[in-house]
This record gives sequence, structure tokens and C-alpha cells, in this order.
Amino acid sequence: MTEQDKKSGTNGEEQLRGEKFFNDPGFWGFIHRSFTKSMGYTDGDLRKPVIGIANTFSELNKCHSHFRELTEYVKRGVWQAGGLPMEFPTISIGEPYVKPTTMLLRNLMAMDTEEMIKGHQIDGVVLIGGCDKTVPAQLMAAISANVPAIVLTGGPMLNGRLNGQSLGACTDCYQFTLEHKAGNISDQQLSDAENAVCRSDGHCQVMGTASTMAAIAEALGMALPGCAAIPAPDSRRRHMSEATGIQIVELVRRNIRPRDIITPESIDNAIRVTMACAGSTNAIIHLVAIAGRLGYKLPLERFDEISAATPFILNVRPSGKYQMEEFFEAGGVPALMKELEPRLNGDCLTVTGQTVAENLRDVTIPNRDVVAPLDQPLGAQGGIAVLRGNLAPNGALIKQTAVSEHLKKHRGRAVVFNSPQDLIDRVDDPNLDVEESSVLVLKNAGPKGAPAMPEIGQIPIPKKLLLQGVRDMVRISDARISGTSYGALIVHTAPEAAVGGPLALVEDGDEIELDIEARKLELYVDDETLRRRKEKWQAPAPAYDRGYGLLFIERVLQADEGCDFDFLQPPEIRNKK
Repeated sequence: MTEQDKKSGTNGEEQLRGEKFFNDPGFWGFIHRSFTKSMGYTDGDLRKPVIGIANTFSELNKCHSHFRELTEYVKRGVWQAGGLPMEFPTISIGEPYVKPTTMLLRNLMAMDTEEMIKGHQIDGVVLIGGCDKTVPAQLMAAISANVPAIVLTGGPMLNGRLNGQSLGACTDCYQFTLEHKAGNISDQQLSDAENAVCRSDGHCQVMGTASTMAAIAEALGMALPGCAAIPAPDSRRRHMSEATGIQIVELVRRNIRPRDIITPESIDNAIRVTMACAGSTNAIIHLVAIAGRLGYKLPLERFDEISAATPFILNVRPSGKYQMEEFFEAGGVPALMKELEPRLNGDCLTVTGQTVAENLRDVTIPNRDVVAPLDQPLGAQGGIAVLRGNLAPNGALIKQTAVSEHLKKHRGRAVVFNSPQDLIDRVDDPNLDVEESSVLVLKNAGPKGAPAMPEIGQIPIPKKLLLQGVRDMVRISDARISGTSYGALIVHTAPEAAVGGPLALVEDGDEIELDIEARKLELYVDDETLRRRKEKWQAPAPAYDRGYGLLFIERVLQADEGCDFDFLQPPEIRNKK
């Protein structure tokens, strides 16, 4: 809140923004009251705290298809608590629908949300999101606007069901399309699977990016405990929506703001929860961007430190056995955090008005097959590892819990694709010079190159190998992957190829070594050869020459810096560059 938003009330307390807006005795107060009353509000309504509800409903976003209903339950809670709910729209970005990628629009959504909050005289805001980039965009906006805020996520889908088996989007989407490509399932079987995977409202029901970001919102303290895992169609999602509406009014009354809640310590909690549940690699980009909005430069090493000290304990796909529906029944994020409590920062404030430790006081863990004990983990380390070496001097990521065991240490010959289109054109060519031990390399799929790092890092297995039974290979790119992906996928390689990073210099036949335990990603080409290649290298033509796309290319930061726009970070970060 800026100084001009503040004004002393009659009791000596700070006057609310909405109160100032509606109680102005002059011309503008008249206009504000008159226009608002025309919508059916009364003088009594205009004396209540004004609660904005950012509703990201869109028919172009399947994950948000039920948000109109959730908004009504939020409004019910706001009215009950003595507030005045006022719904407003923002950009809504649905992962399967936006091309070339939703990552192109995450920063735009953050800007839209921030300016809507700052530009309207609301006293608090409920941020309703769910699909992958919506929650991080809203959290980034909340920090920058710093008006009392609370996150309500839309919840995961029910488990898909087919022939007595549970299915999960999009982990099984990859599997079905892969087997169809290999000729192992028919067109009709593929169609049956399409109809069975997504059988309710909600976002992906595995620990993909949407579920990971919902868990992070809870771990940061920005969502009510238990919010993340409630299935979208479950009546308790409606109860959570009403409770969220009630709680935002309390946050306004207590003047608790996002920067009181989101701190370096609470970000550490979010990282630990991400590692324990083998969450999406996308979470790293988003958490770095969230930290950057605080003026906190979050190094990749911090993720690796926490991962090394955090066992993988959540038995949820794609790294485990179950899905979000079972995680909810096993206590959800509160149960996971209860098991992690000895390693969490328990004194961090949350939107309940209480600390993490106070929220966890009475939490139990009902199912140890879903949430494993710390001393009997599913894996000794967290789900994500940070790799470095001459191929990724600024870091690369791999979800180590989803890698085939025989590929965790591997050396092979590079097969290079120079662009996403080159990959499409050649990966299934029967004459492609590739074998099972090869390392597939995709260039120019990063923030500036693709543009905006689309989720194409799960490079397809070449068809000639697929037909031989190969189902995993080491694959390297400067792209991203869906949190639902699996395999030996090295992503977020920084600096990216499009700015002349080492990835740009890899050629067919080069030897590349992956060693997850040593955190190493090494290109075995001598420095003189790399120097000569760099002299010949030319940057690819930019994808845009105008508009927002050009702004994105010119101002986006690299993956290890969160892919935010440089001008959206506070001066204390910008001035250090």
C-alpha cells in the first residue's frame, strides 16, 4: 500500500482503502457511491471492507471451468464476515490451450493481476487459481501489490478410471500416446483413454505443476491448511472456498499482508515441501521469481542443499504410486508438513493468523503408505537435483526420482536437434543416426529461443528405438517439462542456446556425461574447439518483431533467474546485476 492510500481514521487507526474511496465527501466520493449503488449496493454495504475476488474463470481453461461456482462460495464467506465482495476478472491461462506456451503469459498475468489490485481501492483480495502458471503469477502479483491477500486453488480432478485402473493427466497421456505411436494400442483404445483420463472439473490429479504450486501456496502460508489436495468436485472444496472468504476479511482487519507471510524462511519451507513430494521442476523457476519480487536472490544451490537434506516421502505419481485423491484422503499438505515439521521453519506466519507450528499442532498422518515416515522414505533425497558443469555453468535441473536407474550415471554420444521444428522434422526419421545409448539434445527451446520455454523437454523417443522397446533415454534441453513428465530429462539448461550458452555449441557425436550423484553435466569437447565453434555461432532470428512477444524476448531473464521480466524486480535485485 502506498502512502497516498493511507489516511488516519477518526479513531486514529489507518483508514481502509475502500473506506477512503467511498467516504470521500467531495465530487469523487459522490461518483464512487452513485455508480456503485446503481449495481444494487447500499450505504451499509459501502461501509464494509472491500474484498476483491480475482476470478480466472475461462472456457479456454479447463482447469478453471468450475470457478464461477467457487467464487459464489467465496462471496458467501466474505458477506458472513462483514466484508463487501466485488469480483473482477484477470487473464486466465490454461496449459493445454495457450500456444506456444503459457510461460509466455505468466509475467503478463502477474502484471495484470498486480495492476488490477493496485488500481482499485480494494482492502483485500482472494486469488482464485489452479492451472500451472496462474498460481505463481498471482503470488508474484500479491507480493508486488502487498495488499492483504489469500490464495484459493481450484483442486485436482478425480482419478481417471479405465478397465479398473486409476489414470492421471498427463502422466498417462504420455504413456497412451507413446504406446499408440509404437503400434501397441489401437485408435479406439486411444479414444477410450481420452474419455477416461479427465472425468471431472479440476487440474491434473498427479503431482504435476498445478498440484505442486497448490502445495507451495499452502507451504508458503498463503492458502488455508488443507486447500491444495481437496478434489475439485468434492463438497469440501466449497467449504474451503467459504472459509477463504471469511479469512480474507480477518486478514484485512489484522492488516496481515503477503510480505508478512512470504519470507526467505517460508520459501525454504516451500522448497522442502516441493522436494519431499517430488514436485515439478517448474516450481524452481516460479519460486525463484517469487523470491525475486521480495528482493531476495534465490540461488539454485539453495534448492540442492534442501533437496540433499529432505527425503522423498510422498507416494504420489509421477514419482510414486498414488494420486491427489488419495493424498487428500491421507491428510493432504498438512499431513506432509507434519512429518516434515522438525525440518520446517515453524514460526513463519500464515493466512490463518497463526504460525506453521500452531497450524500443525493437532494434525495427524492417517496413511503411512501415502506419506512415508522420514526414517523410512521412498528416496533418501528430494525429487529434484541441480546439475552443473561446462554444459550448464548456470545450472540445469533433473527430476531424479523419475529417472530410470540405469541412466542416473551415463555417458553417450550427442544427437542434436537445432530447434523444436528440427526435432519434429527428424526425430522419427528411420535414417536418424541414433542408438539407445545416445544423448538427445534440443537447442533453442529456452526463454528467448523458443520463445518462453515450452514444455517440450520430454523429447520423444525416436520411433526406430521405440519399436525396439526403448522407453527412456538421457535427453537435454533448455526447455521445460510438465510436472507430469517422467524419464531422464535434463531441462532448464542455462544459459540457453539462443543467447550463446554452451548448449548452442554441441554437435552430433560429442560425448556428454550425466552423473546425478555428483550433480555433474559435462560436455567432453576441448576448449579450443568450443572457442572456434563460438566464433561461427549466430543467434537465431527472434520469434517476434512487435508487441508483447518482443517485450518478452527483450526483457525476460534466464531460467536460473526465474524468467521474470528484469523491470518487474525491485531495485535491490536489479541494481546488483
